[in-house]
Amino acid sequence: MGVAHRRVDRLVVITVTGEVDAVTAPHLSAAIDEATAGSSAGVIVDLSDVHFLASAGLGVLITTHDQMAPSARFGVVADGPATRRPITVLGLDDIITLYRTLEDAVADMGDA
Repeated sequence: MGVAHRRVDRLVVITVTGEVDAVTAPHLSAAIDEATAGSSAGVIVDLSDVHFLASAGLGVLITTHDQMAPSARFGVVADGPATRRPITVLGLDDIITLYRTLEDAVADMGDA
């Protein structure tokens, strides 16, 4: 698994690649904590290049959502069957805002 982050205006974009499973999920969590240590209007986790998302990874997304400041927004880019499907099957899309592309997420969340 690889994780990189960058800022787009007041948003933090965290790009994840590879597999997010029980072994790599703690690394993702630490990377998110590090990337979000400063203030931001929101966080986008881009799973476009993730080809396996286990329950441990889903847990990281829920924890990140729950730890966000009330004024900050949180979104996840997930369009493939390995990422979007587990999120929607479990009903997590009722809690987490999903986007099909990074561009959609930045356009929507950047306006807030």
